[in-house]
Amino acid sequence: MTLTVAVQMDHVQSIKIAGDTGFAMLLEAQRRGHRVLHYTPDRLSMRDGIVTAMAETIEVRDQEGDHFTLSEPQRVDLSTVDVVLMRQDPPFDLAYITATHMLERIHPKTLVVNDPSHVRNAPEKLFVTHFPHLMPTTLISRDKQEIEEFRREHGDVVMKPLYGHGGASVFKIGREDPNFGSLYDLFANLFREPWVIQRFLPKVTEGDKRIILIDGEAAGAVNRVPAANDIRSNMVRGGAAKPTDLTPREREICETIGLHLKQMGLILVGIDVIDGNLTEINVTAPTGIRAIKRLGGPNLAVNVWDVIESKVAR
Repeated sequence: MTLTVAVQMDHVQSIKIAGDTGFAMLLEAQRRGHRVLHYTPDRLSMRDGIVTAMAETIEVRDQEGDHFTLSEPQRVDLSTVDVVLMRQDPPFDLAYITATHMLERIHPKTLVVNDPSHVRNAPEKLFVTHFPHLMPTTLISRDKQEIEEFRREHGDVVMKPLYGHGGASVFKIGREDPNFGSLYDLFANLFREPWVIQRFLPKVTEGDKRIILIDGEAAGAVNRVPAANDIRSNMVRGGAAKPTDLTPREREICETIGLHLKQMGLILVGIDVIDGNLTEINVTAPTGIRAIKRLGGPNLAVNVWDVIESKVAR
């Protein structure tokens, strides 16, 4: 099967290929002989209901600094391609939401991965609250009194923006922390949305596990250990990737949410688990595939493309 695949992503020149899951997907698509097109979200357009993009044919190489070649751009009607991969990084803002509305016009005739309507309706820090029995105690609010009551009840908490990403603006606040008032004012000025306030999990120092689910099935994992004097395990924030296996509790979490993910057309999902607690379900542009392979695990891009090809064939 030879497919035409359009990849909506941050410009390939800007990505760090060593850890970029989208790049792993490009490499595997090329290995399978698929025709691969590249375009950035700002070149997505819709005229009279027809969704197009100014896209280039792309060739990729797993060589830092010389990892791609692009053709001259041409306007492509995305309803004529087989697959669109929506792989641009957050923020999950109105531009991102608008892109899901536009891509929804061509899906499922053109398979969009992940399903754009369900991506739009499943922001990671809200979607996870459908499974409160799997989570640490969590408050979604910007009401100061509610937050202070939550702190009195639970002591140390983590406060982070609802639509943040990559570990940005994540703070640990103590029960009697004198910085809380200033931090509350800062968040109130920066973010119009509610925030996430979560019971602090001390064992985050042992790692924040990223588990990759493919079509609802757990496929691999990497443990991300925070740097010294930091609670953020994101590798872009200095977290160290370590090999890991799934615990029975983590398998239970995956089995509980897996059928929901499959039914929603969320083919590639990354969940975050700390000390047996589910903290996020990442559906926009989950990462972790390259780290898992680098640490001796399987190349999960193969599994993802197997699923995509089977869905296109059906």
